[in-house]
Amino acid sequence: MTRRRLAAPDRLIPAVSLFAVLVLFACSPMVSGEALETFDVYNALQGFAQLGLLALALGITMIAGEFDLSVAGTYAFGGMLAVQVGGTAPVLGVLAAVAAGAAIGALQGGLIARLRIPSIPVTLATYIALLGLAYTMSGGQSKTFANDGATLWVDQTIAGIFSPRSLITLAAFLIAALVLAYTKLGRELRAIGSDRRASRVAGVNVDRRIVGIFALSGTLAALGGALLSYSLASANPDPGLQPLILAAVAALVGGVSLAGGRGAPLGLLAGALSVALLAQVVAVTAMPDYFTQLLYAALLGAIVAIESPGLHQAMDRLRAHRADAMLHPPTETVSAVKGGRE
Repeated sequence: MTRRRLAAPDRLIPAVSLFAVLVLFACSPMVSGEALETFDVYNALQGFAQLGLLALALGITMIAGEFDLSVAGTYAFGGMLAVQVGGTAPVLGVLAAVAAGAAIGALQGGLIARLRIPSIPVTLATYIALLGLAYTMSGGQSKTFANDGATLWVDQTIAGIFSPRSLITLAAFLIAALVLAYTKLGRELRAIGSDRRASRVAGVNVDRRIVGIFALSGTLAALGGALLSYSLASANPDPGLQPLILAAVAALVGGVSLAGGRGAPLGLLAGALSVALLAQVVAVTAMPDYFTQLLYAALLGAIVAIESPGLHQAMDRLRAHRADAMLHPPTETVSAVKGGRE
């Protein structure tokens, strides 16, 4: 019973959130007065592509009981490096960004695992350092990406609603979902997030897994930054905290627990889609931009309330009270029933 209740948020929260946002998206023409078009869906998926890899990068570290603040810095640095290297060879730029992201993540993971340093100060320091490197590479200004062919390719429409960038992002989620669902890596990752000491006792190579998870996180964040820079035809040395905040919102809406040990890539996919669709609802209905922030806050507040331990305890007490009432009805009721039969 307890195991089922604890596991439910992995699937229930992301599914309900995505369904609610899809209903809002479908009803948005009632406000805008214009019918939805395939281009609206395309724009929503482009927003998902911008956020998705960052949310996946952050989410997998949260499942392992860590929190990678550096993903936003790796996102910016990866984009800057891709633009710097990939002017004439875009694939080489992406490979350079991905390799750098993996190396940065592995270095962080090594420090966290071997030296037992908490992830937040390590990744915060890395975030600051990467922004400094991005500023140094760009001279403190946005750097233009002059390869028009690559820019057109990453955003060209496929089947009316997709682009290579959104399909790459979807593929990353699906691959991660298959790996975590059908290999022991998924079980070990959740075990590490739930109880690291017990995982070591059970024979899990925790240090190696932590290094690998942070390397993967860096890879995904750098890839997301590279694809975004190619799409925008420029790289920004400091995208601000919004990408990190939205990635965290997507992860929490996707059913990932801040305490670790819970979450799944498909839940993260639903969370990222929910955030992207909310932004598109605001765009379609022509509401002020700040409404987006209010909607994110409302969605996140609802998730936090649903996951509140106090709420779960109150529900458990209510269930126990009802079960007890059914097993032991009041004496007066029993007597009345007997009297009626006589």
